[in-house]
Amino acid sequence: MLLYQINKGKMEEIKEKPFKKEAELHKLFEENLENIFGLKFVKREFSFNNFRLDTLGFDETTKSFVIIEYKKTSNFSVIDQGYAYLSLMLNNKADFILEYNESCNDSLKRDDVDWSQSKVIFVSPIFNNYQKESINFRDLPFELWEVKRFSNDTVSFNNIKPSKISESIKTIATTSEQIKIVNKEVVVYTEEEHLSKS
Repeated sequence: MLLYQINKGKMEEIKEKPFKKEAELHKLFEENLENIFGLKFVKREFSFNNFRLDTLGFDETTKSFVIIEYKKTSNFSVIDQGYAYLSLMLNNKADFILEYNESCNDSLKRDDVDWSQSKVIFVSPIFNNYQKESINFRDLPFELWEVKRFSNDTVSFNNIKPSKISESIKTIATTSEQIKIVNKEVVVYTEEEHLSKS
């Protein structure tokens, strides 16, 4: 994609200004979490059971936790990491609620959270074709967002959507206990399902 800025009738190309460090993505998103995703910021680098979640947020609309993971490169598996994080959260619900209460000075109760709406958002300047294809299931609780920064301090966000024709992840026979636990508890609704209820 080519971008230009018109300056006195002349078009000047706006070049991409890559993020040098993953920490730049953390800072940009965490300071604008409400504007970008409509999420309440809970904790940066939430460490638990030898895992470190980049950002923990809370969606007050769906009453669910959202884990955000930032990547500067495209050399990682979103499926493995996403299921590991969701499994960690679903098996340690009390710790996530405690972290919310302490970090947000609030009193969230166990029944206030809809764990079935939990999800993981991956943010990266680029995703490879394998990663984009890996989310082509209609009920996968993961989102991919590409973010690019440009020389004029403009930032673009692109939500990589699954294909319109997408199979259920539950049709795949799996032996992974993490995947079974997450698939049993987390429910991903389609737009059509939401519209049919209204």
